[in-house]
Amino acid sequence: MSLKNDLEMVKEELNSEEKFFEKAVVTEKFIKKYKNVMIGGVVALVIGVSANIAYTFSEQNRISEANSVLSKLQEDTTNKLLAQKLTSLSPTLSDAWKYSVAVVQKDEATFEKLSKSNTFIIKDLASYELANEKKDAKALEDYAVKQNAIYADLAIIQNAVILINDKKIEDAHEKLSMIKETSSLYRVATALRHYGIK
Repeated sequence: MSLKNDLEMVKEELNSEEKFFEKAVVTEKFIKKYKNVMIGGVVALVIGVSANIAYTFSEQNRISEANSVLSKLQEDTTNKLLAQKLTSLSPTLSDAWKYSVAVVQKDEATFEKLSKSNTFIIKDLASYELANEKKDAKALEDYAVKQNAIYADLAIIQNAVILINDKKIEDAHEKLSMIKETSSLYRVATALRHYGIK
């Protein structure tokens, strides 16, 4: 009985070793067959990760340098070389800086240029400022009806004030009635309708 058990155990052990060797041979064939693909995949992964790290580092340096240039420009607003450098480093930040300077100086020419900016918010704000500086009722009206206009209600009020000064009271009332009750300028519009018109 013991001999039979021993033979069974040896047989099972040989079967498991045989299966192990079969799997090892299959794995070896698989590795040989796809070795170049696996190496290429690992190399591509390493290159991708390295490129991403390099890009992130480069972006951080670019942003840091743009901020440094902006700080210098705030001290010397007339430095054209710094202005050009800021434009090359970050056109969006450059447009924001130009806009802030134009607001202080009330520079219509700069507002005109910035009203064609690729940055939506700068384009929007510059369009409003340009129409406001020119006291152009039509431009203010066109701005106010634009979708997502930031200062839409303010443009309506400015337009109404221009109409009041031109003695076009009915038109001013019509413009002021466009301002919704939820607007922060609703009270101003109401006051203009009741008290501002003589």
